[in-house]
Amino acid sequence: MEKKLIDANLLLRYLLKDDEALFKRAYEILERVKDGKELIIIPESVLAECVYVLLRICKVDRKIVAEKLKLLFLYKGVVNPDKEDLVDSINFFGQTNLSMVDCIICAKSANNKMPILTFDDELKNISRKRFHS
Repeated sequence: MEKKLIDANLLLRYLLKDDEALFKRAYEILERVKDGKELIIIPESVLAECVYVLLRICKVDRKIVAEKLKLLFLYKGVVNPDKEDLVDSINFFGQTNLSMVDCIICAKSANNKMPILTFDDELKNISRKRFHS
């Protein structure tokens, strides 16, 4: 079965239900993904854009953002090769005040046992405590 990339606009219409016609189209697609009848990859950049829009533009609480996005990754048809990293980063995002990008870096660091090279002392300390203790 062919894998497809999904963009933030489609995911946001699905999550926000702010345009009835686009929501219905997104719903039809994502129902097929949920059942594994369609395979998609959610790129990191799309995940980060969704977080930004939901958090900063729509003012959704970060824990709710994390819950909604994590549910998408449970769909049978979401087949990201880095799925574990992204789910872990979403969990971490819901528990901290770090940016989504920093959470992705922390999760990849922990899951792949790779140190983070950064000048950001907060990121170094959180990563060390959270993932390497």
